Amino acid sequence: MQSIAFAAPILPGKLELARANQESFKGERKVAYEASRRRHGITREAAFLQHTPAGDLGVVYIEAEDLAKAFEGLATSADPFDSWFRGNVMELHGIDLAKGFPPPEITIDYRG
Repeated sequence: MQSIAFAAPILPGKLELARANQESFKGERKVAYEASRRRHGITREAAFLQHTPAGDLGVVYIEAEDLAKAFEGLATSADPFDSWFRGNVMELHGIDLAKGFPPPEITIDYRG
C-alpha cells in the first residue's frame, strides 16, 4: 500500500466553500465520491482544515495500491464527479490536477 500526505493552500475567500464541499462528500455527493475513489483504487482518504498565521490549508492523506495511477485517473477521468472535483480543486487551491500533481518531498519516514 502506498500513501501520501500533502498540504494545499486554501485561496483567500474560499474557506466556507471548502467546508461546504467537505460536508457534501458526506451528504449529496457521497455516493459519487465513494464511487470515484473505488474507481481510482483509493482505499483511504482523510482531509483536514489547518488554520495557520500564514493562512488556511487543506491537509490531505491518501492511500492506494498505486498512487500514480490514482492521480492519473483523477486528472483524466471524464466522469462527472471527477470533472467537478478537478474544477473544485482549482477553485479552492489553484491547483490544476489535469497538469499533474508533483508529490511532496519526504523528509522523515519513521516506521517502528
